[in-house]
Amino acid sequence: MTEETLTGSPHEPGSQWYDHEAGPLVRPYAMTGGRTRPGPTGVRIDLIALVTLDPGAPDDDPALGPEHRALADLCRTETQSVAELAAGADLPVGVVRVLLGDLLELGRVTVSRPVPPAQLPDERILREVIAGLRAL
Repeated sequence: MTEETLTGSPHEPGSQWYDHEAGPLVRPYAMTGGRTRPGPTGVRIDLIALVTLDPGAPDDDPALGPEHRALADLCRTETQSVAELAAGADLPVGVVRVLLGDLLELGRVTVSRPVPPAQLPDERILREVIAGLRAL
């Protein structure tokens, strides 16, 4: 198979699907199987949610794709946010959310959701605590 067969005629606009310097391009929908939401449960994974690899998760699972493995490897050393994982894996956040949903459903990772602002302590209470600590 020649390069021209893979890429189309170099003279047709938009026919090349890769850049010689960058290598092959894989579209985000190919990494997620066309899915745009994480898993069948549709769990919402916040951008600042913290992702931790399950210590009992096997190192090599044939059911996981290379992108899944890359995310698991990034979480292996330390807990990371979804945004950090997207940057570290060089993948769009939407793709990372879908892939994390897969890992979550397989029990490979745990996702700690951020505390909703309504459940955070009142600012007045925090100021009183600070004042009390200063009084000590």
